Amino acid sequence: MSDIVGEIARVTEAFEKPTLRLLDGKWAAFRVAVFRAAFSRDRRSVPADRLHAQVDTYLSELLREGLDVPPVQNGRALCNTWVNDQWLFRDNDADGALVYSLTSSALEALDLVATLSRDRVLVSESRLTTILDTVRRWALEASPDAQARVDRLNAQIRELEVERDRLANGGEVMLASDDRMLDGYANLIDLIGQLPSDFKRVEESVLDMHRKILRDFREEERPVTDVLDEYLHKQDTLVKDTAEGRAFDGAFVLLRDDDMLLQLRTNVQVLMDHPASAALVSSDMAELRGAEAIIRQGTKDVLAQRRRLTATLKEHIVNNDVLHERELDRVLRGINRELAKWMESAGPRATVPVELLPPTMKVGHLRERLWDPASAAPPPPLEDIEDDVPEPPTVEELRMQGGPSLDDLRAALVGALNSGDSETIGDLFHALPDDLRRPVEILGLLHLASRVNALDQVADTEVFEAIRPNGELRHFLVPAVPLTTDEANALARLADLDDPAADLEGEGTTP
Repeated sequence: MSDIVGEIARVTEAFEKPTLRLLDGKWAAFRVAVFRAAFSRDRRSVPADRLHAQVDTYLSELLREGLDVPPVQNGRALCNTWVNDQWLFRDNDADGALVYSLTSSALEALDLVATLSRDRVLVSESRLTTILDTVRRWALEASPDAQARVDRLNAQIRELEVERDRLANGGEVMLASDDRMLDGYANLIDLIGQLPSDFKRVEESVLDMHRKILRDFREEERPVTDVLDEYLHKQDTLVKDTAEGRAFDGAFVLLRDDDMLLQLRTNVQVLMDHPASAALVSSDMAELRGAEAIIRQGTKDVLAQRRRLTATLKEHIVNNDVLHERELDRVLRGINRELAKWMESAGPRATVPVELLPPTMKVGHLRERLWDPASAAPPPPLEDIEDDVPEPPTVEELRMQGGPSLDDLRAALVGALNSGDSETIGDLFHALPDDLRRPVEILGLLHLASRVNALDQVADTEVFEAIRPNGELRHFLVPAVPLTTDEANALARLADLDDPAADLEGEGTTP
């Protein structure tokens, strides 16, 4: 017999999951469009009132265009329905405000729609190379044969040595073609696009664990130690035995490694510098540049859920007094025994007067603290530490700890704008001397750019490598502000207006 019956059961179960239910039905396109318009990689949660108003606005716009919308529905009712269908998650943010966010099922459905809407096919040389490299690496780690592992490592070493010697001897650096790079971009964007749903599944797993523990605490059916043991076991299982848990653990390790994060940013910048990146749309470029931000935000959300769960456990353990519970249990058992004895002799209408509240005890005030002569003694005299006073800082050291050098930065900006040597403020910043590359100088450059409305043209970001006064390097992600001749003239005029000497000279001139 064929396995059609089992396949029907498995497919039916799959279609009952929220992911496919979101993509099924008459209003599937409407739901997906609303989720894609209201949420994004940078806007992962939306306040409840704002989302209700947004959905109402979408409904009005669609009706004006003559398109069908769900009947007799408003934004609040639709959001409540989507919460019940497990497509939206409603919770309080850090400030206590009610917000909506997409569930992992909704994120998977949106990723599927985004994948189907791309023009390029993801089954490419880049995807196959990724699969082969992954299989080769895991086969090397899974092989129990030591000699086989040594042979594979030697083969890789020989390949790397041959390539290194070829490049060292002046061999040509073979750059990837545009088609190959576009395949790689598509593969990388697809992998990055799967991260939010993976992190969301971990967050929902922790949230389910949180709800179950709260239910166990309220029902008081199990001892606290059993609940704690189950929590610790589930936490280890969630991280070690699930794909999304292992992804979260790997992301957490990545965020603790500054060198690896710097390498990730550098590699992404190299990809963006390739000529083939010009063929990418703005959304794909934002996806690549936001890889680190996606990892950080997903890890932050999961850790926030874990902190809430840990706080719940701590609060219950602190407030749960076992001795008081045992004492109350003994009192209730004693009351039951006395009631049983009383029922043996009491009539059907007999009553017992019981006070609702016990009488208030009158306790006199006792002196808690006696006078101590030592508390009235004056403090000991201050020691003379004039010989141990450190050398005062120099004027140059104080200046290096102060705010940005606006005059020097304005002069550098005007010179760079007139010469055309720098395309963005980041290029100019890296060409400045070390004393003008402090982190605070970045704020000075942005302040000057804002005075001539240069920030209105920002469409991208770039990495600034700043140098602290102690020589330490720090990297900052800053808007990529372009430099134009009009802005040079505006900055020059501002320099004249801000110069007091120019004002005095103008006052002394006779027209």
